[in-house]
Amino acid sequence: MAIKRTSSENLTTPQAILEETIAKEEKIRPARLEDYVGQTELKQVLKIAIQAAQNRGESLDHLLLYGPPGLGKTTISLILATEMGVRCKITAAPALERPRDIIGLLVNLQPHDLLFIDEIHRLNRTSEELLYPAMEDYRLDLTIGKGQSARSRSLPLAPFTLVGATTKIGSLTSPLRDRFGLVQRLRYYSPEELELILSRSAGILGVSLSQPGAQAIASRSRGTPRIANRLLRRVRDYIQVKGEPEITQVLAEEALDLFEIDTKGLDWTDRLLLTTIIEQFQGGPVGIETIAAAAGEDSKTIEEVYEPYLLQIGYLQRTARGRVASISAYQHLGYLP
Repeated sequence: MAIKRTSSENLTTPQAILEETIAKEEKIRPARLEDYVGQTELKQVLKIAIQAAQNRGESLDHLLLYGPPGLGKTTISLILATEMGVRCKITAAPALERPRDIIGLLVNLQPHDLLFIDEIHRLNRTSEELLYPAMEDYRLDLTIGKGQSARSRSLPLAPFTLVGATTKIGSLTSPLRDRFGLVQRLRYYSPEELELILSRSAGILGVSLSQPGAQAIASRSRGTPRIANRLLRRVRDYIQVKGEPEITQVLAEEALDLFEIDTKGLDWTDRLLLTTIIEQFQGGPVGIETIAAAAGEDSKTIEEVYEPYLLQIGYLQRTARGRVASISAYQHLGYLP
């Protein structure tokens, strides 16, 4: 709802400043495919699918997006809804605990609406089986009553598009995975793509960002737009407190060093894990439970949050006997292999 301001003084109130800041933060997420940077092959596939569906007057085919977190799966679903001119309902699989939760979502969808389910691999079996006829035939098969009085009823649904997002495509059951007409993987972003994203975000946030400054932030962003934008906000805070007019390379590096993000994008915990393996276990091999106990971290958190990036950049290796720190990790942390 629009808020009327009766005088210029209202523009400087804390509430007005907060509203303007929130609006800028929301604009960082692109609304059109043409504004979406990166994922070139995926955008080409989606453009064809959108145009074909619009020409036929049908809803988009069901789409499954998979890949590491922070690469834009939710953003793509919102873009698809905007391009198709339909509504987008967003939910997460852990929130769909009971059958009535997903039934309520499906029966309230309008024709061609888009339903986005994040972490879809975490759907329980009952909710997943309700999706099968809904995705294939746009109907819900319900059982009413119990025992001898039980009877089946089929409820028609409006044609819709299901967009599922997952970081673990291998955890999806085959019947669910096979019902998606489009299965697309999101890849990590190149430093050049991240620089374009940072430049766009800086313009929306009203921050002056030099190209060397963008390069410094992009190089520490782990190939992930979500991390790049988060680091940009922290560097923005730093230069505002310092009273500097522009994010330069020197200021960006100073700020990120202050937040303990090094030149490879490793934070304090990443370095702790590698240091623990090198110093206490001579570089490995060492079991994950032993690393977790020595570093004071949960083993599941290490496996799901920290390990993927360390494996990706080649600083950590998984072997049959345990984890091993690579020569690159030794060199980066200043140890002799």
